Amino acid sequence: MPVSSANVDVVLREWRNRRSMSQLDLALDAEISARHLSFVEGGRSSPSRELLLKLAESLAMPLRAQNRLLLAAGYAPVHAEAAFDAPELAQIRQTVEAILAGHLPFPAIAVDSRWTLLQANDAAMELFEGIDPSMLAPPLNVLRLSLHPRGLAPES
Repeated sequence: MPVSSANVDVVLREWRNRRSMSQLDLALDAEISARHLSFVEGGRSSPSRELLLKLAESLAMPLRAQNRLLLAAGYAPVHAEAAFDAPELAQIRQTVEAILAGHLPFPAIAVDSRWTLLQANDAAMELFEGIDPSMLAPPLNVLRLSLHPRGLAPES
């Protein structure tokens, strides 16, 4: 995972804004003083790992974002990240495959956060028939495939 160049204050403010929370709201949820949170967001206080994880929990931050917050503060990430095709995720892949199969006869796909196709059921694969083969080269970006004139979007 690339190390983020963002500062703790930037990451916290970004997530607080995403959740439409004021500093006071977040401070109350995290059970800290609003002044202390203000000092953390203002860069005048160096937060502990525990405080950052408490704030991340109060903000309902995804694990990847929690790692980014910790990295921004100079701490090692606490949540492991593995590629979808990693051996340790075999059970996850089987579960996703079962969910996709359960959607048959309707198309269903699984994508990552960058819209890269991870898995698809047979009905979804039928949608890709007749598409320019260059568009289907891995890694297949479903968003690009959907909007590109040589993909699923109609040519004008």
